[in-house]
Amino acid sequence: MRLRAVIFDWRGTLVLTPTFRGWVAEALRRIGRDTGQTAEVIAALDVARLGAPGLDGDAALHRATYYEAFRAAGLDQELADSLYAVESDPAFNPFAVDAGPTLRELRAAGVRIGVLSDIHFDIRPAFADLPVDSFVLSFEHGVVKPDPAIFRIALDGLGTEPGETLMVGDRSTHDGAGVEAGLPTLLVPPLRDVDDARLHLVTSLIA
Repeated sequence: MRLRAVIFDWRGTLVLTPTFRGWVAEALRRIGRDTGQTAEVIAALDVARLGAPGLDGDAALHRATYYEAFRAAGLDQELADSLYAVESDPAFNPFAVDAGPTLRELRAAGVRIGVLSDIHFDIRPAFADLPVDSFVLSFEHGVVKPDPAIFRIALDGLGTEPGETLMVGDRSTHDGAGVEAGLPTLLVPPLRDVDDARLHLVTSLIA
């Protein structure tokens, strides 16, 4: 069966995932504070709480959990608000240098494009000038990867069958679960720098 569609993960695959250091430093910078406080803020935060499974399936739960962690760390309201604003800002996730060209090449070849992300906010504005046919965002459906249900939702959005749809991601534990829903799956190394070029593998497979 010919591949008629590609579903992409977002963070780590198409865009650079913010580091804790980068996240905190940007939040401090936006409110005019010394970024030299970055390490101190990170040390005060319960990082494990921020990474609790399932948070991206519920936007209200995600927000409440983060603000509870901010309060437990003794952070003031202004810094807490800035941290959450940065965490929820699609523009703070720069695209890989080959993301745009890859999506456009796929569209030119008549391939349908989906984006499937475990995320607590709307990332559609980041794709304003890029061709995407369907977005499946975990907070809008109450389900997260690796649950096979979220892959089936993505397939329904594209109107394609599992065997003709390629899943592309960077985490075997999450994106790799696409195989459980019958999707051929390509895992690429997590994006470490926007200049990393890995997505030519996708267009090579389609060709």
